[in-house]
Amino acid sequence: MEEIIRVGIADSKLCKTPDKITTVGLGSCIGIVLYSATHDLCGMVHIMLPSSKEIKNNTNRAKFADTGIEDLVKMLDQKGVKKGSLLAKIAGGATMFVFSSASDFGSVGERNIKSVKETLAALSIPIVAEDTGADYGRTIIFDNISKKLTVRCAGKADKVI
Repeated sequence: MEEIIRVGIADSKLCKTPDKITTVGLGSCIGIVLYSATHDLCGMVHIMLPSSKEIKNNTNRAKFADTGIEDLVKMLDQKGVKKGSLLAKIAGGATMFVFSSASDFGSVGERNIKSVKETLAALSIPIVAEDTGADYGRTIIFDNISKKLTVRCAGKADKVI
């Protein structure tokens, strides 16, 4: 019987076929799915911030794009899914609030998108599909059998990437 594995905010988990994996509450946060076309195991991380180097004394590595993605790759590798076979699908990184000042605070979504893309590129993991930016939140569900990511947004039709 199929289960749906739920990934919390600043969390990461693995998922084995036939189960699906999901996360909710992707505003400026980004959900990153790493999977292989030849394995029945995938993983998801729900990151909140672009870089672990910007926050001191933080032990939750899944909160950040740089360390969260790196740790997910290691989790998959320990289960036999090698980095060279990994593909990525990403969603989120919205601009949820507009601020009148020119501070970086209002561009967390944009900075998250940039950091996720840079981290994946540095690891040589191609992004094969994405639904990022805009000004609305998302929920994502990855089906590891079909390798399709369903993106749900309030008031909009589901998008499958």
